[in-house]
Amino acid sequence: MAEGEGFGRPPREGGGGGFRRDRDRDRERGPMTAKARLRAKARKKARKAQKKKGSFLRKKVCRFCADQSAKIEYRDPKGLRYFMTETGKMIPSRISGNCARHQRQVAIAIKRARQIALMPYAPSHV
Repeated sequence: MAEGEGFGRPPREGGGGGFRRDRDRDRERGPMTAKARLRAKARKKARKAQKKKGSFLRKKVCRFCADQSAKIEYRDPKGLRYFMTETGKMIPSRISGNCARHQRQVAIAIKRARQIALMPYAPSHV
């Protein structure tokens, strides 16, 4: 079966291609002028600054490293709920700010709390 045949469509002229290719062909450009290069560079710099502006401003700190009295207990579901989404998934350390050591401890505590039915596995169990 050739391209374009079947499904009630007549075959295309010009050997196929898509909308994007046709649009790019209409917009053929010559070499960029110095002014166009400067404009493109300024646009790129502005996009980069806008992207950087949207990120968080201060470094996240592990709450368990900062506060030695804070304990990770599987018997404390209220404390562990901070590290879970409303759908019942664990929040990753890049969002919660935990260091790797404490993130592992939090994950183990959540799993233990789930095992003895103190915390939900799924949102339907909430």
